[in-house]
Amino acid sequence: MKVTVVGAGNVGATTAHILANKELANEIVLVDIVEGIPQGKALDMYESTPVERTDTRIIGSNGYDETKDSDIVIITAGLPRKPGMSRDDLLAKNAEIVKSVTEQVVTQSPNSILIIVSNPLDVMTYVAYKVSGFEKHRVMGMAGVLDSARFRTFISMELNVSVEDVSAFVLGGHGDSMVPLPRYSTVAGIPLPDLMDKETIDRLVQRTRDGGIEIVNYLKAGSAYYAPASSSVEMAEAIIKDKKRILPSAVWLEGEYNLTDVMVGVPVKLGKKGVEEIVQIKLNPDEQEALNKSAGGVKGMMDKLNL
Repeated sequence: MKVTVVGAGNVGATTAHILANKELANEIVLVDIVEGIPQGKALDMYESTPVERTDTRIIGSNGYDETKDSDIVIITAGLPRKPGMSRDDLLAKNAEIVKSVTEQVVTQSPNSILIIVSNPLDVMTYVAYKVSGFEKHRVMGMAGVLDSARFRTFISMELNVSVEDVSAFVLGGHGDSMVPLPRYSTVAGIPLPDLMDKETIDRLVQRTRDGGIEIVNYLKAGSAYYAPASSSVEMAEAIIKDKKRILPSAVWLEGEYNLTDVMVGVPVKLGKKGVEEIVQIKLNPDEQEALNKSAGGVKGMMDKLNL
């Protein structure tokens, strides 16, 4: 397998490092426009492989020739959020960046699968989908995996239980209108509403929605990257190993969940072909309304772009 990571900032570099440590690819290409940064970080990672005992070749580049015939391309390029910024504030600039990156990626790797991490996530995934011209099963966004991981973390912290026993789903757009589903969240198979009261659940749901900005406010001059990187690698691993994992991801909907022509997070089955199935779970009226509202917000941003 050959995997390209576009963007050698904190998210991209951490993603490449995790991919290498898990030995998920024979070759990893790290691309960035800043001269020397991808080359230096890639060489540093490469020099760690004898210690980690992983046979993965890692190279850095300022161009796309080295990315030729990649199986998976993970796009993290774009401006990060700063305190006071919403994901929506990044819309125009990052759309321009993702459009340019996608055009160059698909020229070199027309048979690749694209995983988008750039914010605002759902809309950037839409940009990559439209610009690439790929079938919808080959373009997806990393959103629900990260949001669900945050929800799982907060549940684990609240109950003082292992994160391994916590399962959770977060649907919708990757933003303030995301839709955590407590009814489908469990601890060792026990539904979350059986373990904590509504007030506590609502507090954890809100903290999940604010998960990204909470970290931005701590860091002051950066945004989250460890959990986003781990989440994108989990998706890539499911594809590389054909694991058929059920993971919430931003995908193009054509009638599923009563939503059409919108890129939004729902549960999907990930395997060697990419998105192999959109899994439809039953939502109650309140959950469906929340998902509709979230999708409407994404659609509003999509409509601002001339694609």
